[in-house]
Amino acid sequence: MSSFIIEGGLKLKGEIEPQGAKNEALQILCAVLLSKEKIIINNVPDIVDINILIDLLKDLGVKIVKLSESSYSFTSDQINLDYLTSDEFKLKGTKIRGSIMIVGPLLARFGKGFIPRPGGDKIGRRRLDTHFIGFQKLGADFEYDSKEQFYRVTTKGLKGTYMLLDEASVTGTANIVMTAVMAEGTTTIYNAACEPYLQQLCKMLNSMGANIKGIGSNLLVIEGVTKLGGCEHTILPDMIEIGSFIGLAAMTQSEITIKNVKYNELGIIPRVFQKLGIKMELRGDDLYIPSQDSYEIESFIDGSILTISDSPWPGFTPDLLSIILVVATQAKGSVLIHQKMFESRLFFTDKLIDMGAQIILCDPHRATVIGLNRTSPLKATRMTSPDIRAGVSLLIAALSANGTSTIDNINQIDRGYQNIDKRLIALGANIKRVN
Repeated sequence: MSSFIIEGGLKLKGEIEPQGAKNEALQILCAVLLSKEKIIINNVPDIVDINILIDLLKDLGVKIVKLSESSYSFTSDQINLDYLTSDEFKLKGTKIRGSIMIVGPLLARFGKGFIPRPGGDKIGRRRLDTHFIGFQKLGADFEYDSKEQFYRVTTKGLKGTYMLLDEASVTGTANIVMTAVMAEGTTTIYNAACEPYLQQLCKMLNSMGANIKGIGSNLLVIEGVTKLGGCEHTILPDMIEIGSFIGLAAMTQSEITIKNVKYNELGIIPRVFQKLGIKMELRGDDLYIPSQDSYEIESFIDGSILTISDSPWPGFTPDLLSIILVVATQAKGSVLIHQKMFESRLFFTDKLIDMGAQIILCDPHRATVIGLNRTSPLKATRMTSPDIRAGVSLLIAALSANGTSTIDNINQIDRGYQNIDKRLIALGANIKRVN
């Protein structure tokens, strides 16, 4: 198991460019299965989860050519559907949660899709009901083999329909959209997720010949088409990485410029960090974070304690709440962090408390952070990364702490962040990777 050894307390300086968005890439790469024509994808992040999915597509028979460091071409003209029932697929498909999104495209184009129970982060229950109920409404038959933990979806013909999703699931909406684009007639999806990742997927599908209206809203209307063509698509920069770098700059009193952030796609993310007192300046499409000796948490107009909570887009993404929590530990003032969408994401606070942070874990969903205003810096310690986002939060904490920290199980960080150690070392961080 690999670990990071981090010498904390150093100020960083320089420019850093965010990688392509992991969550968008997972959807976009699955969409290549919808057409037999060549599709070029740019700004693909070089991270574990994405590379596993690319390998999975290759095993399925997709012809993949690496055009440059972050660009690939995909041609899905000879798909081996027998692979879907192989033991190898059953093993590979469990490694990443994003593998669930190959089902929709396969169902739309070939009339059947199989998937083992997907893996991913241990951050609480992440239901798959939305996906399969959506498939059934479009005319698919669903079967679950509880013994093998294997899902089978088949259809003799997909028909457009109206559906109201029981939750605005991002991957669920993406899967249903990719199925509906080739269903006969009109599909209306209400309470659809409308994250930028999903907007990007819809724009890509339209450029392939799909007919999707209402992009960016929670009401999508899709006119089915019989086939889709090729296209070229560029993935957005990862908003979670951008938020992580903002938090890193504040915690380490660093002067950092985050390059090419696609600011208009960040929604309320910059504003939430500003509520913690973090200054930033937009320079063109670069986000400049100046070095700050201290930052003060805003309170509500009536003087009550600030609450920061997650909610579906355009609300604040749950992936950044752990970053917000860490950053708040050295702010001036107090904040209540309310993690509504997952019940296990706040358990990493124990490690921050060990480092000297003042946090009251109220229940699995809420934590009150009493900011120390740098009067008592965090202490270095040894810790284990429980999931991707908590792992980076602990990395930020370690970089700001006095002394040498060790983070174990960093393969969790590698799943979502491309060469994070090398990129931070370029800013002046002291991080060693050991196996």
